[in-house]
Amino acid sequence: MKNKRNRLQMIIELIRKNTIGSQNELAEMLKTRGIDVTQATLSRDLKALKITKVANDLGNYMYIIPDSNGLQDSLLLKGQRSMTVNSQIGFVSLEFSGNFAVIKTRNGYAAGLAYDIDMSHSRDILGTIAGADTVFAILREGVTHEEAIKFFSRFVPIEQNQ
Repeated sequence: MKNKRNRLQMIIELIRKNTIGSQNELAEMLKTRGIDVTQATLSRDLKALKITKVANDLGNYMYIIPDSNGLQDSLLLKGQRSMTVNSQIGFVSLEFSGNFAVIKTRNGYAAGLAYDIDMSHSRDILGTIAGADTVFAILREGVTHEEAIKFFSRFVPIEQNQ
């Protein structure tokens, strides 16, 4: 388990300090630091850390860490496998139009938030589509905006009397 913790910590450090656009590039950086990892293992590590890939301002793709306030530390320290991401740090706004919810985030946070919403398997949300800074969520017929706000407040800091 110590090797895994070391590897996860190194992945976090490399992604925080570098612009990395592919698993091959990340694997090479790990290898130069003495960590030889297969693509399958690296893919599992990225998924466990909820690391996502987004387009940057130049149109290239790069890995980001949507949650810099707790998930990785919890995974590293406690060894837990499933946790809810605290995506609150990237939240900007929530608006509705009929059965559609539009959640605005800081650039790069939408994919992680959409993933968390989808993985919650809520009966109230049919699904999400994520861009770089927007999550488009489709509410099930009959779900009120108040019910949706209550649901989304599990993931983002929403005033429930909105």
